[in-house]
Amino acid sequence: MEYLAEYGLFLAKVVTFVVALLIVIVAAAAMGQKSKKISKGHLEIKKLNEHYQHLKDDLQHAILDKEGLKQLAKDKKKAEKEKKKDKDKKQESKSRLYVLEFDGDMKASAVKSLREEITAVLSVITEKDEVLLKLESAGGMVHAYGLAASQLQRIRDRGVKFTIAVDKVAASGGYMMACTANQIVAAPFAIIGSIGVMAQLPNINKLLKKHDVDIELHTAGEFKRTLTVLGENTDKGRDKFKQDIQDTHQLFKDFIKEERDQVNVEDVATGEIWYGRQAIDKNLIDKVMTSDEYIYSKVDEVDIVQVSYEVKKGLASKLGLAAETTLDNTFGKIWERATQTRYFS
Repeated sequence: MEYLAEYGLFLAKVVTFVVALLIVIVAAAAMGQKSKKISKGHLEIKKLNEHYQHLKDDLQHAILDKEGLKQLAKDKKKAEKEKKKDKDKKQESKSRLYVLEFDGDMKASAVKSLREEITAVLSVITEKDEVLLKLESAGGMVHAYGLAASQLQRIRDRGVKFTIAVDKVAASGGYMMACTANQIVAAPFAIIGSIGVMAQLPNINKLLKKHDVDIELHTAGEFKRTLTVLGENTDKGRDKFKQDIQDTHQLFKDFIKEERDQVNVEDVATGEIWYGRQAIDKNLIDKVMTSDEYIYSKVDEVDIVQVSYEVKKGLASKLGLAAETTLDNTFGKIWERATQTRYFS
């Protein structure tokens, strides 16, 4: 009896612990869902003129001797007096260079923040201002990069100067985005081009037949599914699939003709890539220059403002995002590549 009483007490403790743990998990999940619903992003603003000045000051204080530092202090006081005089004269404020960034993945996920940043900038921008987008993307899904390019067209349609800078890569869908700018600058070895469309998928129908596995696929519409992973593909389906690829490629070429008419599209729409130094000869870019060089060349002329849209995530959201990222990295790309999704890659 004593043994049963001890066992019953132990069992009660275990049940109590499990119930308490479940309550905590449910509460955390509920809080996570609530924070997800009410969480709002916010703009992060960074004044790059001040950033560059701080870098310069730090280095000067490290390398100058006492006499040099004294002279530096005098020069600063003199500059501040002149600045105050200019302010008293009520001179017009400097024009602004708004700096945005886009780091593209297969799904162009960064467009969620990009659209908010563009909306914010367009609400305050004037005709004398300029927008610079630091773009890095090797392309991805057609519809995703189509939306990203459409967001950038909002800037160009506003009639302000719009520059895109590429330090590493703007290929395929990334280059389609770049074509919306008035000016494209790229680093000497940045990868540019890859104007083409691709899609691929495995087919294991023969393997299934070998093991007496039947696959049934029912569609309403002759070309609802042209090629499949599991079923038996037909020549008619393959021809339709290839035609869809060609049609998408033609849309891509037409877009470049409209946005960047100085490019001989038929000459470059081969899926090839060029480095920055080569791309300028093809009129794919306008200048060989890094984004840092371009921004710093403006530091004494304009107010440089970096704008980014950030969404604060709670613990539950971070855990969910980590799990989603892991699953996406493990299975997502494999599945996407195994379907009829078309890629600017």
